[in-house]
Order: sequence, then C-alpha cells, then structure tokens
Amino acid sequence: MSQVKSLTVPELTDVEERKKALQKDWKRELTPKEIVRVLDRYIIGQNKAKKSVAIALRNRWRRQQVKGDLKEEIMPNNIIMIGPTGVGKTEIARRLANLANAPFIKVEASKYTEVGYVGRDVESMVRDLTDLSVSMVKREKAEQVRSKAQSQAEEKILDYLLPPKPRRKKTDLPPREYNSPSFSFPQATEEENLEEKWEKTREKLRAQLRQGKLDKRTIEISVPNDRFPIIEVFSPQGIEELGVNFQEMFSGMLPKKTKRRKVSVAEAERILIQEEIGKLVDIEAVISESVERVENSGIIFIDEIDKIAGEKPKEGPDVSREGVQRDLLPIVEGTNVMTKYGMVKTDHILFIAAGAFHASKPSDLIPEMQGRFPIRVELDSLTTDDFIRILTEPKNALIKQYTALMGTEGVGLSFTDDGIREIACIANLVNERAENIGARRLHTVMTTLLEDIMFKVPDLKTKKVKVNKQMVQKTLKDIVEDEDLSRYIL
Repeated sequence: MSQVKSLTVPELTDVEERKKALQKDWKRELTPKEIVRVLDRYIIGQNKAKKSVAIALRNRWRRQQVKGDLKEEIMPNNIIMIGPTGVGKTEIARRLANLANAPFIKVEASKYTEVGYVGRDVESMVRDLTDLSVSMVKREKAEQVRSKAQSQAEEKILDYLLPPKPRRKKTDLPPREYNSPSFSFPQATEEENLEEKWEKTREKLRAQLRQGKLDKRTIEISVPNDRFPIIEVFSPQGIEELGVNFQEMFSGMLPKKTKRRKVSVAEAERILIQEEIGKLVDIEAVISESVERVENSGIIFIDEIDKIAGEKPKEGPDVSREGVQRDLLPIVEGTNVMTKYGMVKTDHILFIAAGAFHASKPSDLIPEMQGRFPIRVELDSLTTDDFIRILTEPKNALIKQYTALMGTEGVGLSFTDDGIREIACIANLVNERAENIGARRLHTVMTTLLEDIMFKVPDLKTKKVKVNKQMVQKTLKDIVEDEDLSRYIL
C-alpha cells in the first residue's frame, strides 16, 4: 500500500480530523497503521487490541468497495476484549468511533433482561444507536446550511428592528400620458427619499448587528409554539417514550401556533438561526442517511459482558444472564429491529464486547454467543512504567489536565521526573494490595496528592508549585503504609 503523505495525524485535533473526513476520501488514507498511531495518542500500550480494532475498522471501508452481491455477504468480525478494568477497553472503542465518524453507543450488558421481564430489552440498544445517528447527521446537515440560515435570521432581526419599508403611492397619471412627447419625469418624490433613507438605515443596522453593538437590545419576536406533551407507555420492558412526531402528523391539518417572546438581539439571533436551520434541513434525507450509516458503519460497544456469563441459577429462570445472551444472538448475527425511523438491519453493525472475566471466562458464554465474537483480544495489566507514560504522554494526560486547571488561577504547577515515578509506583502498589482498577487508580492518587494545594491555591501568594518525590512521599506516606486506610482512600 502506498505511503500516506497528505494526512499528518499527530498534528491534527479530533475536530480537524473529522473536517478532513468530509473534505476528502479520508477513509482510504486512514490505514490500520494510521489508526493505531492516532489511538497511541490517547491509549498507552495494548498494541494487540489496537491492531485488532484497526483491522476491523479498515474492513468496514474495504467492504464498501466490494462490488456485487458479495458485499452483502461480508460480515464484520466482532471482537471480545478481555482484561481488568481501567486498562483502556472502553477508551479504545470510543476513540475508534470518533475516528470513523460513525454512530457509536456504549451499553452495559448487565442492565438488560430477557424479553417479557421488567427491564430493558436488547433491541433498545439498536434504537438508541439510531437516535444517536439521527442527531449526528442533523448536526452535520445543520453546519452545511448554517451560513444561509444566519443570513435569513439576520434579515428577520432587521425586520423586527426597523418598521416595514415604505410603500410608494400609485400615480394618478394615466399610462398613455407617459408616452406623450410633452411629458417629463418629475424629480424625486418624498416617497422615494423615504425609501432611500430606509435602505441606508437598514444597512447601518446591519453593520451594527454584525459588529455585536445591538446584542443587548431587547426585541419581541414570534416563535413557533411547537411544544407537545411527551406520552409514555408502559411495556414489559419498562417505561418508554412513544415515538410519534405530532407536529409532522398534524402539520397539514392544524395551523401553526406562534407566541411572542421578549429577548435580546443575541438570543433572538440564536433562536432564529435554529428555526431557519430546521426549515432548510430535509428531515427525510437525514433519516435515510442516518439509517444507512447505522446499518453500514454503526458500532455497539457492549461492556461488562462477563456479567451475563457464568453458572446457571439453581432455581428460577435466568433472565439476566443466559436469557440476555439468547436475545443478543439474533441482533449480533443479523436481524431487523423496528425503530421510530423504520426498520434497521443489524447484519453489518460492528459489535465490540469487553469484560474483566474475573469470576468467569469467555468459554462460559453459550456456544452460539462465542461463535458471534470470533476475535478475542487479551489486554495486559498496567505496570509502573505504563503509569508513567499514562501520566505524561497522552494528549489528555492527567498531569496536563491538572496543570491547565492550576493555570486558571495563575499558578504554575510542575512535576519532576522522580515525582512522577513515585506517583506511578504508589498507584501500582495500591493496585496490587487492593482491587486492580488499572489507570483509574491514578485519578484517586492524584486527587489525594493535590487536594490541599487545590483547596488553598486561591489564597497562596506563591505562583509556582513543584511536585517532587519528597512531596509525594510526605503527602501519601501515612495512607500508603496503613493498608486498611489505603483501601478506603486510594
């Protein structure tokens, strides 16, 4: 495969990456190696898992390029990630969805129950994914028409600020007299002068509006009164909102009601822009594209899948374990799910499951479920060196976050190398003594370490705070040495 030159991934932000995705054939350039490079900016280690998801994402694009009936026969290779909490399972899936600009939803397997019992049924994850996809496409379409909507909203605001344009009075002169040789056009009338003055005033107001000089002025605008009561229905799966758009249903039968509101010009501009966007965006095209995106690019991340695996109960139905697995089978394999936007096929949705599997193992899942997830990836437990890299390397590293927070108070927070290593060592030690919660342990250690500083910093006269090994040991020594205390605090 040719070397990618036009995509400089390390220098791009997520927003810029998504803009590039819309501007060029970005998915062609995003090779598995490039995907891993982007994931490396946020997740330390776990190269096996990154490689697997990068191939899975690339295969989505490859399938779209296949011609003929074979395209429909190519199914996604669903993945199970196995590893303790806090090692990056959820973060990998979430960053992957951001890269693909694809509909992505994270669900907890333990919150579902078998159909017919109180609780959510597994089909609701597809409905939620479709709702999310519609919102995503709406935002994209809104950005495409925003400039036109702003122009139309500006004209409406000027109409509210300025009285209507003066109308010219009809001349009493008969039409035939205009053709008379003795007729000469009169000089500008008073009505023409008023019209010219009105045009100049409007342009002056337009300039002031664009400069923000009128933002605080209050005007009274008409807004549609399109609020309808939410109807909830009781179903075996619990309470769900009735997916009916009453405004669309009765739009041809009932006149649209409006109400008057007094708002600032700035607020009026925001309201009117949204109103104009709603008129310019074709909702049917949005729904069509949203469903297509769900069916071909959707990603569902099922967390805590190990909680629905395990031994069968001695008595009673197993409605939250094996029952959920049986309900998941047709969705993962491919079926049609009814949503408020129509039927959605799940044949080509990518499912990524994850679980710690402390008390169970993947082989405890029913055989059919194991077959639906052919790729298994084991994530490694984090070491002290991994913690050091997590603290410093990612774009959203904890040290960068706390430094930015302290910077808002005008205080420079810095960490020495030995201080960072000591924080990593303490996090690793506590993970070994207590429950291993992975990188999340760094949050508790950092919060405890900087608690006093962040409490006192607004009143401190010093503008620099340095965190070194001695300070870390002094602050956390008693907690770390008392094992029982560290279980509760760290």
